[in-house]
Amino acid sequence: MNLQDKLNRIPARPGCYLFKDKSGKILYVGKAGVLRNRVRSYFQKSRPFHPKLEALVRKIADVEWIVTDSEVEALILENNLIKEYKPRYNVSLRDDKSYPYIRITNEDFPQVFITRKLVRDGSEYFGPYTDVKNVRFVLKTLKRIFPIRSCRHNLTPEVIRQKKIPLCLDYYIKKCLGPCQGLQSKEDYQKMIAQVRQFLKGKTSEIVKELQSQMVEHARKMEFEEAALVRDRLAALENYRNSQKIVQSDFKDRDVVAVAMEDKEVCALIFRVREGKIIGKQHFYFKNQTWKEEAEILDEFLRHYYLNTQDFPQEIFLQTQIESQQALTQWLSKQSGRKTEVVVPQRGEKHKLLEMAIKNARYLLDDLLLQKLKKEQTIHFTVQALQRDLRLPKAPLVMECFDISNIQGSDPVASMVRFENGKPKKREYRKYKITVKQTPDDFAMMREVIERRYRRLMEEKKRLPDLIVVDGGKGQLSSAVQVLQKLGLEDQPIIGLAKRLEEVFVPGESEARLLPRTSSSLRLLQQIRDEAHRFAITFHRQRRKKRTLHSELDNIPGVGEKRRQRLLKVFGSVKNIRQATEEELTEKAGLPRPVAERVAEYFKEKK
Repeated sequence: MNLQDKLNRIPARPGCYLFKDKSGKILYVGKAGVLRNRVRSYFQKSRPFHPKLEALVRKIADVEWIVTDSEVEALILENNLIKEYKPRYNVSLRDDKSYPYIRITNEDFPQVFITRKLVRDGSEYFGPYTDVKNVRFVLKTLKRIFPIRSCRHNLTPEVIRQKKIPLCLDYYIKKCLGPCQGLQSKEDYQKMIAQVRQFLKGKTSEIVKELQSQMVEHARKMEFEEAALVRDRLAALENYRNSQKIVQSDFKDRDVVAVAMEDKEVCALIFRVREGKIIGKQHFYFKNQTWKEEAEILDEFLRHYYLNTQDFPQEIFLQTQIESQQALTQWLSKQSGRKTEVVVPQRGEKHKLLEMAIKNARYLLDDLLLQKLKKEQTIHFTVQALQRDLRLPKAPLVMECFDISNIQGSDPVASMVRFENGKPKKREYRKYKITVKQTPDDFAMMREVIERRYRRLMEEKKRLPDLIVVDGGKGQLSSAVQVLQKLGLEDQPIIGLAKRLEEVFVPGESEARLLPRTSSSLRLLQQIRDEAHRFAITFHRQRRKKRTLHSELDNIPGVGEKRRQRLLKVFGSVKNIRQATEEELTEKAGLPRPVAERVAEYFKEKK
């Protein structure tokens, strides 16, 4: 069934859709309240033009969909599918796996610590925190207020009963109450952990009242040492509370979310307001902004964030309406057990708070763009050294290197690797199957791959490299120069690097240049040449292995492409096929008896 037929069959129901390329790889996952309308909109000529959207649509060869009962279910399913497949064209956060969380373990006497690894064992996670200093400050404050154990022992009832773990220094300096020796009950410890959860959610008022009550009770019983400890914990909590800015007088729990965009860069920011105070700020940068508008980016970010957190506010302030607003509201209300509203403030204190979030997101994005600009403007010293040693007109910030790989003309391939500012740019690597017939002829192969590469760049009006490096001596360099002249690129800087003596050949010079063995410029050339060679060898081995694998089965009469694929799918390898009996070939792979006999006989003769 072709793509158009599938588009005509899409149901008008809520659900998720998956765009795939011709190899079956998932390019994009989306959700919709009405699948038919959303999916077909991608293929309408009247839709707004955007280069990345055009690139996505050109690659779509197939579409699949999953129907759900509601848009809320579609929202959750989409999040799970994006996590599993990580599609290239979906918005994703930069390094989102490396953000730290505060973890409360699932034990009788839980541990509380910072982690970057999420383990699905019933533990609770608070975060993610984008500011490492802030999360360390929060944990340090926690341990000043609550006597949480710092050890990693498994405190089972049997371990505690037998007193296998001796008391540590924390017990003697009053930072732990000794649950390892049974000096603190499970119920008392769990009550403290409940307060820790409240603290991490920004609910500190109840904790203050509880600590004040404990301090008064200890004083009444003339337990002045214990009262002093509670007093110190109360002071630490008050210092923490006083460091937070009061922004609202109604003491509602809110998240204020803002997005700032420029070119391909996006920054999303969240102010967490609890009990009227800003208790934290989190910001995220996006890896892939694609073709989406501000509202669409905000929509995807909210789904990503709230489907991966355990802290749900009563209200979420946004700068613009989003498509999933109703579905997200329903899901958040269900998860939190109370009504959650997603609103766009228009005036008053709430609007001022939103404006403050938008300004902060803009400042953070400007800072990121400034850092990128500085990085781009700072030319690596090895690139500067290469410009000096080769007397190039400008620094070779973009370099491309070519290598040919074949064995006596069989399975000839070529590779092209790209370095930017002295560093590999692996997503720009290219590999080529050589089609020229007069193989083995390294010069003809080099001419072919150079012409294919730079004719395409010129047709697509993309930037040409500042320096081309070909692996080889005068012959390879001369072949490449001929092609560049044919394409009208006479002024394109190009060199050849001969491996034997590490000689550098330059067009128009009869003698090779010898760069100092210890020079950073020669090391850079060697690095890009070796990387091109590695990439070419890897591709050549893959092709040779594939050809060898297929030729074994192709030699057997009656085994065509479909039967060959079925045999490999069932048995996994040619080696397993060789060891299979006639009965197994017939029953498992479904081969006719005569064909199974020929396969078994073929490998029997090979032995």
